[in-house]
Amino acid sequence: MENKSPKFDFDDILIQPAVISNINSRKTVSVMDDNKMLPLFTAPMDTVTDLSHRNIFTENLIYSIVPRTESRQFSREDFRTIKGWAALSLDQFEQIFGEGDCIPDQEVIKVCIDIANGHMKRLKEMVERTKDKYQDRLLIMVGNVANPATFFELSQAGADFVRIGVGNGSGCSTSVHTGIGYPLASLINDIYHKKAGRSGKFAKVIADGGIKKYADIIKALALGADYVMCGGIFNKALESAGHTYSANKKFEGYTVPGDRVDQYSNEVKTAFNMGSVFYKKFRGMSTKEVQAHLGNELRSSEGVTRMIQVEYTLSGWVENFIDYLSSAMSYTDSKDLHSFIGKPDWNLITQNSLNRFNK
Repeated sequence: MENKSPKFDFDDILIQPAVISNINSRKTVSVMDDNKMLPLFTAPMDTVTDLSHRNIFTENLIYSIVPRTESRQFSREDFRTIKGWAALSLDQFEQIFGEGDCIPDQEVIKVCIDIANGHMKRLKEMVERTKDKYQDRLLIMVGNVANPATFFELSQAGADFVRIGVGNGSGCSTSVHTGIGYPLASLINDIYHKKAGRSGKFAKVIADGGIKKYADIIKALALGADYVMCGGIFNKALESAGHTYSANKKFEGYTVPGDRVDQYSNEVKTAFNMGSVFYKKFRGMSTKEVQAHLGNELRSSEGVTRMIQVEYTLSGWVENFIDYLSSAMSYTDSKDLHSFIGKPDWNLITQNSLNRFNK
């Protein structure tokens, strides 16, 4: 193998401001995409969103994806009626969309083929077949991939969105156990710059996994991601779909979960706003727990399950995100997402530099 330069992640860089910015107020900046939504997707995880409460995310201008634990029972008609995004296994996708023509003219169905290994030849061939049949009546999101060349292969096959990142997520242990991966910041950057030497239509890039804070999302966009997918961040919101538990008052510091509560009730919302502590269940979709729920044959787990303390309401998090992204865009003289994504300069920094910024 040839020698390769080290790859980097979000903590290894800082975005460089423009020499002079023509933006006098971040209030004049537009952080929305062409659909007037934020450049954010929920991860298709059942501790983040579900069919009954996905509207909470869309009302907060975030694209929501119904997870496989719910969509596994969907029929063709179900996909036509929910209108939004839903995740499917590759087998179920082939069963529903591989044969015949089940999407009427003037309708659009949005499907995320949710598999861990987006490098499979079978996936690429299935995308080619179905996109050739349905064209723009079927929007397909695929992934996950951890090789820039695979992004272009899937784009050429007709994928509309490609999730990039393997092993980065807080609910994923793939890289730990298998040694497979690609630092996400470098992966975004490498894909973005390789586009410059190619022609044709490219899929939208969705940076997926390991997003821990607002700055990670902003850096992902600055490096060239069209969208960012979040799991753990959204799970920490009170309104996420994960089972919610009150703090157990028997333990000092209320550091242990207690009884399960209804996070959507006014009682719990009021208690949280008054300072009460709550916990969420968070699990990766490759855990044995999810495998059993889906009725799959149990295999080695590449996911983790943990309890996470609720930190914010979704609306509060979104308000902060809009402010921080707007501020970053005003520093870089970017009036909208089109002039921000992939455009700002950035610098690699040392560990000492990171230590000074980490407060």
